[in-house]
Amino acid sequence: MNNKKKLLLSVAILITGLLLSCNSGSDKKQDEHQHAKQEQEIYTCPMHPEIIRDKPGKCPICGMTLVKKGGTESNISDVGIDFLLKPTNEYVLTFVPVTRLQRSEEEIEVEAIGRIAYDTRQIGTISARITGRIEKLYVRYRYQKVSKGQKIMEIYSPEILTAQQNLLFLLKNDDGNIQFINAAKEKLLLLGMSEEQMNEVIRTKKTSFTITIYSRYSGHIHEAGSANGSMQQKTGGMRDISLITEELSVKEGMYVQKGQTILSVYNPERAWAILNFYADKQSLIREGSPVRVAPETAPGKDFRATINFIEPFYRKESKTVTARVYFDNSKLKIPIGSQVRAAIFGNSREANWLPTQAVVSLGLEKVVFVKHDIGYKANKVTTGIVYKNKTQILEGLSPQDSVAANAQFLMDSESFIKVKN
Repeated sequence: MNNKKKLLLSVAILITGLLLSCNSGSDKKQDEHQHAKQEQEIYTCPMHPEIIRDKPGKCPICGMTLVKKGGTESNISDVGIDFLLKPTNEYVLTFVPVTRLQRSEEEIEVEAIGRIAYDTRQIGTISARITGRIEKLYVRYRYQKVSKGQKIMEIYSPEILTAQQNLLFLLKNDDGNIQFINAAKEKLLLLGMSEEQMNEVIRTKKTSFTITIYSRYSGHIHEAGSANGSMQQKTGGMRDISLITEELSVKEGMYVQKGQTILSVYNPERAWAILNFYADKQSLIREGSPVRVAPETAPGKDFRATINFIEPFYRKESKTVTARVYFDNSKLKIPIGSQVRAAIFGNSREANWLPTQAVVSLGLEKVVFVKHDIGYKANKVTTGIVYKNKTQILEGLSPQDSVAANAQFLMDSESFIKVKN
């Protein structure tokens, strides 16, 4: 009986030990499974391994999508040694996000900067029709405002005096010779005398020693010949606008020659907006393209117009194309010389686009990185315009190709990329 009890006790102890051992193994396996699960839920950045997160997201440094820690090893565990030994200038292993060609129609808007200038088509010149001496000058300084019909100067000329005497002699001694009298009157008018002055001479029977020169234009006085007594006509452009109070080179007592340009009058109510834009945008802009111009001195006075002329050359020391916009400045009153910003609206363009960051420039060539298996391979492409961080792709890609969204992360320098033609 005692032996039977001892046997039962031994069996009970053995069963208890087995149960405890099983429970302990189960707990251990559960802890290991939980630990492995926690390890799998750790996310890091492929480019910045010091970034550790417990959930998916973006890298705060480079913006790349975080990947599970340890996931990289499992993805390439079955890659052969021949694959891994490919040259680094032809094939790159990475997990940069991908993108594809997006076909869309873009409303092209080209930014331009420029300035306001006088419309040179509206320049008026005041010239001497006779040789003589300036007796009286009614304008005193550059950029002085004048109006149409305003007195500019009075000139004494022996030629105009002789022509008056001839007319008075005919009227007194041969008043029936209408043909000669009309010819004498015509000569006075051609020499610059106004009909009012001529009628006054006829009425008073007295010659006038001077002839009055009137402005036929409204605007600002800008040029007055050279500063010396010869008064040679200047062939240059406008003077510096800051020299508003500079005195005229024309002075009382100076002599002028027949046909000489004495003064030029610029009309500030007719102006140009001269806009400059980069040459790569020239294909988008043509005469007639709508444009919105905003002066920096008065942003609230922006106006709409169209491109009237595109200059067929590059200005000196400039790499931009220049376009002109003619507009009426009589109401806007924008100061000449003001800086302006403009938006030129080109034609809508439907094309294949990639993010500009996905395209790498190698100077004369452009490349993208096309995804192959778990890596990327450099691929040459032909690009068009660049607009709003989008680059037009003309050749080299199909809509099915996946390319690296940010190609800059796949290279240390531009020199390492090798493209096969």
